Amino acid sequence: MKGNVAAIVLIVLGAFFLLTNLGLVNVSLAALLKTWWPLILIAVGLAMIVKRTDTRSTDAKKD
Repeated sequence: MKGNVAAIVLIVLGAFFLLTNLGLVNVSLAALLKTWWPLILIAVGLAMIVKRTDTRSTDAKKD
């Protein structure tokens, strides 16, 4: 799953930059980051919790 998330993020970012270069989207990335930066922190924190939970459940299955 971890590899899929990274791949999806790269695809979305690439599509965004492509649409911006083609003039189909007129949105500033700086404006988006200025508005939505707290969401990035929340997503990173949730990913850390899920990762920790996954490793604990895997360790419990080994015992």
